[in-house]
Amino acid sequence: MMAALAYTLIATDLDGTLLRGDDTVSERSLAALARAAAAGARHLVVTGRPAPRVRELLGVLGTKGLAVCGQGAQLYDAGGDRLLWSVTLDRELAETALGKIEAEVGEVYAAVDQDGTEGLTLIEPGYRMPHPALPAVRVERRDELWHAPISKVLLRHPVLSDDELAAAARGVVGSLATVTMSGPGTVELQPCGITKATGLALAAEHLGLGRERALAFGDMPNDIPMFQWAARGVAMANAHPELKAVADEVTTSNEDDGIAVVLERLFF
Repeated sequence: MMAALAYTLIATDLDGTLLRGDDTVSERSLAALARAAAAGARHLVVTGRPAPRVRELLGVLGTKGLAVCGQGAQLYDAGGDRLLWSVTLDRELAETALGKIEAEVGEVYAAVDQDGTEGLTLIEPGYRMPHPALPAVRVERRDELWHAPISKVLLRHPVLSDDELAAAARGVVGSLATVTMSGPGTVELQPCGITKATGLALAAEHLGLGRERALAFGDMPNDIPMFQWAARGVAMANAHPELKAVADEVTTSNEDDGIAVVLERLFF
């Protein structure tokens, strides 16, 4: 009972955190989340994936309530299959930001996640999806990326590492967008000021829960704002060094049920 009172909100990233490399959730992790829920804790998925790319996974998790998607730009109601809240990235600002980045580092390859519950992921020539299991539609020209409202832009560079590309982008983008790094091969531009923390805070408000009893799990620098918002942040063993540096605890890897290891200690 003491553990249940300690953490009433459990926020988990998906890729590299709750999900294993094959995009599945282990039975051990499912059982640990179920036990935490039985004790009174609410589980919230907080992911960089857009809402259309999480429907199936939320079904596996049995989630019929809220999920924070698109790096915090979308608050998705799984039961109603609708967005309760969303923020789009201005497409002219996105084009300007891309131009500034390419002026700094040379050609980059871009993709976008369209807004909405039926939004597509569009990729331009040369862009390679970092997660091949996620569906994407290839367009012939960059200007086709901007035909509908978008929640974010995804970037790849033919030579630079993710850390190098993210650092260069932050140096030139300024207030045009927020730059995040959410996984291998995934540097992103999202609406300025929007992070996983803003989405998580909004979801917590809807649920009547506070940050003082929030426990967050993640693996990449885009999870840093979420860790700063929550009472306790737990990084996976496979996490990026920047996230480990601000974590309160480092658990085992996503392949070794790192979330379950912590929840079993707290709720069993």
